[in-house]
Amino acid sequence: MAEEKKLFGMPAEKGRWLLIVLGFIINICLGSVYAYAIFGKQLAAEWGFGAVGGVQAAGDVFKQQIPFGVFLLFFAAIFPLSGQLLEKLGPKKQGIIGGIIVAAGWILASFVASGTESVPLFVLTYGVIGGIGVGLCYIAPIQVATRWFPDKKGLATGLTVAGFGGSPFISTYLGQELIDMNHHVSDALLYLGIAFLVVLIVSFWFMVFPEAGWKPAGWTPKAAPAAATSAVNYNRNEIIKTPTFWVLFACFAIGSLAGLMAIGIYSSVYARDVINLTVHTTALSTAVIVQFILAPFNAGGRPVFGAVTDKLGPRVAAMITFVVILLAAGGMIIVGKGTDTATTLNKALYFVCFAAFYAGLGGWLAIAPTAVAQFFGTKFSSRNYGVLFLAYGVGGLIATFVAAYSSKIFKGDAGVLDAFIPVAILAALGFLLAALFMKPPKQVEAPKK
Repeated sequence: MAEEKKLFGMPAEKGRWLLIVLGFIINICLGSVYAYAIFGKQLAAEWGFGAVGGVQAAGDVFKQQIPFGVFLLFFAAIFPLSGQLLEKLGPKKQGIIGGIIVAAGWILASFVASGTESVPLFVLTYGVIGGIGVGLCYIAPIQVATRWFPDKKGLATGLTVAGFGGSPFISTYLGQELIDMNHHVSDALLYLGIAFLVVLIVSFWFMVFPEAGWKPAGWTPKAAPAAATSAVNYNRNEIIKTPTFWVLFACFAIGSLAGLMAIGIYSSVYARDVINLTVHTTALSTAVIVQFILAPFNAGGRPVFGAVTDKLGPRVAAMITFVVILLAAGGMIIVGKGTDTATTLNKALYFVCFAAFYAGLGGWLAIAPTAVAQFFGTKFSSRNYGVLFLAYGVGGLIATFVAAYSSKIFKGDAGVLDAFIPVAILAALGFLLAALFMKPPKQVEAPKK
């Protein structure tokens, strides 16, 4: 019986919260990729891609961001396989394997970080190996959370992945301190990789799924209307044949694009180059402060929108994120049309708008897995979310390109700010898609089990 189940020596209803804590810690390690803003600037200097006369060429910006973009691609690409493997290996075994691969990517990258001839090897180690490792790890604590919290799926998922969004709050500071030791990225990558190896193995050691059908004592699932929740379990091959999946895919990609543009490049670049926000004397210090202030919004957006999804459903939660993104993009465009962007008011508006971008991305990483379970059933949710997560990779690749070449694409005085024009357009499109088409697929015939 549910009351006899024990976790960490406590009744499962209490002990399951420690699994959320472990999932949060795991995601702090995995989310360190969001600290690439500081690594990328240092790597650009070491690779000879630094700014000339205060301006960095668009091609060099793109080269500098390739490891980040490749990481996002492989992080997302491995997800369909990761979800399937999880059902066979379980969260403990898969998490430990993935953690070893994550650490290997960072540690190997530390040996090839210097010299332009090493750029392809850095992309291979940090981007490909690191991305695959994170992709294997990331889904495990999410599925642990959703299965132990059938009564609070959105909130549990949001709290778990909040560590991923909040990671730059810690990793940018640690990374900067390690870089400052000898002004090379290599030591930071090495020491962080070793730390990840230890923390991930220890944390995943305690990860376990509940028995099939487990539910908290005294909790009875509410009967959900057919319009809100799928009554059948769709498998991976069946969801891609439904319009619902592709609407969700498009919305997830748009939400990811806006947030990843902000985190990957614009948060620190915009602050330093457009509104002249400087801290101490270095661009790296500016990047650290920006990430330190804004990362909590990425983290906080996850449990907040997870709870909203639980109460109001994925459709309403998605519409809210797009309103937030649209308003933030509009704010950036308005600021860019002024003659003086470095005013106190515009600096304040910068933080408000970028906080919104961060929160929107965090929100989607809680909405998407919850929506998959609600729209397509829980039986194959690991595999199904693995397929949907490809949208995150698509959004990341587009964000990398737009962020690097926006000044070329959008001519005018604002340049970098005009890149938010397509973000605003896409957010409006996403709102319409969610409002009109985001609902469970029509169940004419129950899919095959």
